[in-house]
Amino acid sequence: MDIIQLKCFISVARTLSFSEAARRNYVSQSTVSRYIRDLEKEFGVKLFERSRREVELTNEGKLLLPYMQDVIDTINKASSVISRLNSGSGGRLRLAYDAASVDYPVKCLSAFTRKYPDIAVDMISLSGSEIAGALNSTDYDFYFMLRDMLPDNDSIASLVTSRDNLKLVVPYDFEVRGGSVKASGLKNQRFVLLSETESPILYMEIMDIFRTFHFSPDSIVEFDDVRSVFMAVSSGMGISVLPSQLVKNSPVRRIKSLEFGEIETDLAFVLAWRKDNSNPAAQLFLKTVRSEESGDDEDEYII
Repeated sequence: MDIIQLKCFISVARTLSFSEAARRNYVSQSTVSRYIRDLEKEFGVKLFERSRREVELTNEGKLLLPYMQDVIDTINKASSVISRLNSGSGGRLRLAYDAASVDYPVKCLSAFTRKYPDIAVDMISLSGSEIAGALNSTDYDFYFMLRDMLPDNDSIASLVTSRDNLKLVVPYDFEVRGGSVKASGLKNQRFVLLSETESPILYMEIMDIFRTFHFSPDSIVEFDDVRSVFMAVSSGMGISVLPSQLVKNSPVRRIKSLEFGEIETDLAFVLAWRKDNSNPAAQLFLKTVRSEESGDDEDEYII
């Protein structure tokens, strides 16, 4: 059965007229008769008693009518929701992000909310380990994260959204020659870092910097949120290493960032999602993100 069959049945049941049902549904009377015969054959019952002068619903027809009406109502509601969503007037989007990539969702969301202001957006910050686990569920539509955190999973797709590099974060009165940091300037420093639990890949990258400089810090203090790291550096508790965009947008004053003069500290951030995501709002968000990005084809990964 299809929608037009159901509509014709409902029209005949409401008007008790095959000709009026044909007029309302823009089909011929013979087509209405065929649709009714097909429904009667499918259900194995007679739906109407017909004579030359009148049409009446059978008991089976009366029983079927409200169910058919519910089907049509549901289809109409679904059509309305999709239409509203595509015009930017409804729907819900669920986003997760890790602490290291907090700056990058802002750019994507800014473009999206301008275009679709009536789509509700839920956002939550997850630790790196939590995001890795959440990717195997359907709790969120998208995940902003470091590319190296992506699991080896055929059901996950990703798109590189941005690239960054690590900077040394120091109090504003920290002295350094030449504007960049060398190994000799770090060996006796206390480090204040975002915890390994909160961002394991970022933590690993920082440990790699220490190994490259051939030293191990005597003291490391860890915090589970970026703001606490900035506050600790600003108060003189130590120095830190963070992505440059986080430093640039820090709400905490009395800090500055310095380049590593001897090594490369590149990072890549991605937007990840499950390939089986069927949320229409998610499709609109992905379309918006892609339209905002102008990277090469090599920046898109299907994992």
